[in-house]
Amino acid sequence: MELEILYEDNHLIAVNKSNSDLVQGDESGDEPLNDKVKAYLKKKYNKPGDVFLGVVHRIDRPVSGVVLFAKTSKALSRMNKMFQEKEVKKVYWAIVKNLPPEEEGELRHYILKDSNKNKSYSLHKKRPGAKEGVLFYRLVSSSANYHLLEVDLKTGRHHQIRSQLAKIGSPIKGDLKYGFPRSNPNGGISLHSRRLEFVHPVKKEPVVIEAPVPGNETLWTAFENVVID
Repeated sequence: MELEILYEDNHLIAVNKSNSDLVQGDESGDEPLNDKVKAYLKKKYNKPGDVFLGVVHRIDRPVSGVVLFAKTSKALSRMNKMFQEKEVKKVYWAIVKNLPPEEEGELRHYILKDSNKNKSYSLHKKRPGAKEGVLFYRLVSSSANYHLLEVDLKTGRHHQIRSQLAKIGSPIKGDLKYGFPRSNPNGGISLHSRRLEFVHPVKKEPVVIEAPVPGNETLWTAFENVVID
């Protein structure tokens, strides 16, 4: 599949990830997105030898949307610091069947990761190893059977959005791991990294990168059209 480039300059490149791509390689042996981007850069710029590409952040394999990479070590170190210091605004869209108790609100839990199950648990009380997870959500649109939530992610814990929405009774469509009863036909889940906003690490200019929703899914397209209109 051809890469969908959302943003590119001398320092950064952002792509719209499908919900089947890995960001980095794992034991599956599938070709990861970072290798595909390296190949794209090598071909586009006719670069000899290895191409430098730094992974700035990751999103889960079944999630679609914006993924940002650094083309220089300077940009990588500065972007890593900006993510650590919460200077990057991360906005996601999530489709759920069950409305949250309130149309908008802040969720605060302690996120406990179980590495053996590759799953995280949202807890009301702190336990050893648990880290605080914070997000703000709001209802954006509704169809006959589903609802679109916009999530402003304040922290970046393992499976945080998936776990916290499930905890309040609103598991993401297709997310069997967190309690949704049916999988999506494409094997992904209806969670989309919609937008990144930050000050460019070198140019010091505001940058907003927005990813169109998966075009082959009618529910996503219908919601996007309503929001844009």
